[in-house]
Amino acid sequence: MKFTVKAVIIATSVALVTIAYGGLYTLEEGLQAIVVQFGRPVGEPVTEAGLHMKLPFVQEVRRFEKRLLVWDGDPNQVPTKGREFIWVDTTARWRIADAKKFLENVASEEGAQSRLNDILDSVVRDQVSSSELVELVRSASWEVPEGEALKEIPKEREEELKREIARGREEITRTILTKAQKIIPQYGIELVDVRIKRLDYVESVREKVYERMISERKRIAAQFRSEGEGRSAEILGTMEKELRQIRSTAYRQVQEIQGKADAEATQIYGQAYNKNPEFYAFLRTLESYKEKTNKNSVLILTTDSDFYQYIKQAETAPEEKNRVFHQKRRQLRRQRGHHPLP
Repeated sequence: MKFTVKAVIIATSVALVTIAYGGLYTLEEGLQAIVVQFGRPVGEPVTEAGLHMKLPFVQEVRRFEKRLLVWDGDPNQVPTKGREFIWVDTTARWRIADAKKFLENVASEEGAQSRLNDILDSVVRDQVSSSELVELVRSASWEVPEGEALKEIPKEREEELKREIARGREEITRTILTKAQKIIPQYGIELVDVRIKRLDYVESVREKVYERMISERKRIAAQFRSEGEGRSAEILGTMEKELRQIRSTAYRQVQEIQGKADAEATQIYGQAYNKNPEFYAFLRTLESYKEKTNKNSVLILTTDSDFYQYIKQAETAPEEKNRVFHQKRRQLRRQRGHHPLP
């Protein structure tokens, strides 16, 4: 009898513990839960962390995140309004706003990610296809650079840079977010933010862009070389012109100085020789003797030639001629600043 009572007490205790354990559950911070009975949600979502109750055995708890979740779409090849094919990589932040509706429509986070893929990819494709490439890469508040920054930009690209755009990248992402937010709430999801992570040309277009960039750089380099060669020719021409002017001025000054010197020398010689014309004739004759005398040459003269008249006179009257010769020689040395001979 006592054994039977103990067995009943033990069985009852185990049953109560099992029921209590099955009827209680804890909810961690950052999570929310929905109680499910036979696969259907029962009651409102539980969002407060702590200890909560449910019916044991017939009810179970499904837990979901309350925090922000990340969606990263696969890069898609999308044509712009101008028919440029680009790769678009998009990301978004979302949270489970209504756990009951979320469980009924998508059941899990994997299902939500799949549904977000369909919705966001469609909205992004529509917006990119209806926008120009310049609108996707430029901000509406972007200002055209001025001064030195525009010198290296080709003229055909300068007009494109200065063109005003209807909307920029920020407005396009806001439009994507607004359109997606109209569709997402029916799945118990709140879409917080959408961003375009990366825009890039497809391989074929990228090669053409690189080729165009290379050709532009080559054209700019050729322009710089041409301007440099023109400037070099201008500098060299100016230098040659100034050099010719300097040489011409120097030559003119040399000729003027030489002319003045020759005139002064002629005047001095004239004044000196006019004092004694006979001495000048004698001196010039001696100089001509020196110039004309050459051991490799033969001079043929007649006997009555005046070329050697002073020599003839010296032979006829040697003493007188020697006296006159030495006198004239002393006068010549005195005029030239030499000491007189004895």
